[in-house]
Amino acid sequence: MTSPVRTGQAQTMGRQEFGERFRQRFVDPAYDAERDALVRLEQIAWEAFDEGRKAPITVKAGASFADPDYDLSREWRDLHLRLKDAQAAWADPATPARVLIINASPRNDGTCPGEMSKTWRMTQIARTACEAEGMTVDVLDLSRVTSDYDRHIHPCKGCVSTAMPLCHWPCSCYPNHASGQTNDWMAEIYEQWVRAHGVLLLTPVHWYQVTSPLKLMMDRLVCADGGNPDPTTTQGKKAELARELELKGWDYPKHLAGRVYGVVVHGDVAGIEGTRRALSDWLDWMGLLDAGFGARLDRYIGYYEPYATSHDALDADTDVQDEVKRAARAVALSVGLMRSGRMKHGDESLPKPRTK
Repeated sequence: MTSPVRTGQAQTMGRQEFGERFRQRFVDPAYDAERDALVRLEQIAWEAFDEGRKAPITVKAGASFADPDYDLSREWRDLHLRLKDAQAAWADPATPARVLIINASPRNDGTCPGEMSKTWRMTQIARTACEAEGMTVDVLDLSRVTSDYDRHIHPCKGCVSTAMPLCHWPCSCYPNHASGQTNDWMAEIYEQWVRAHGVLLLTPVHWYQVTSPLKLMMDRLVCADGGNPDPTTTQGKKAELARELELKGWDYPKHLAGRVYGVVVHGDVAGIEGTRRALSDWLDWMGLLDAGFGARLDRYIGYYEPYATSHDALDADTDVQDEVKRAARAVALSVGLMRSGRMKHGDESLPKPRTK
């Protein structure tokens, strides 16, 4: 017998509140000429919300799924197929070695701060170093979530905490067209992670923690660590079925295992060591391989100095610049070792006493 599913927390939204929320996107007087059209669009949006039309366009799952006749979200199915292709490319020795460099600072000169971040500058240093080692480099600039139009990393909904098989790989919580939760950047980000042989993550410290965009991405990567690649086994989001699956014995597949990682954390007064340890622990847990001590870097830039001169502090700190280059090179060289089968941890061949 499975544990009962507890309900009663969710709140409903009425037609009036929905309308007020919908119209907030169109306060610019430039929309005034189209108010009648917006009224009609609002009614369509309300009906989609009220009826819960999360995935209005579906396709039959097909023979590769447990229930071939299940109506899968076409968007999820298409992403699922792209990730399968990306994983095949990752495993193919003939594909070029690829490193994903992630700038986790939300600051850029196209939004309120009006200036690029130090992390962005270090990202460029790292990119040059990786390319010098023969790597194909992709750069993921998470600051775009603060400056691009309608670009989102929607928050994790915590499906794992109900039952691991309810968390699908890739995440099927978004897009939710009924709730207007669309333009989810994670669809692209999953593909970048899967294609990468190595990942180098650079972040400043915000209040003793990683930045908001980075934490959003981290939480949404939970499906890569134990996630269910077949939503038909839970008939979408049926909690009871997911619990039954987990209690029968779930193997918690690690969909990103085997990639190499490095971490660069910087701050101005506090929090760099704890943040670096948390990021390293997270990546270790997902089955990634660290590229060595020099690739797990935490440094202060302009310690207790004004924010107004922090770029000058980075200019002057050539040692930090060289350490970032070294961390990037360590990731690139470790990718070569991993792909040739020469990079292994001592516990790889040992049985795990427990999963999760």
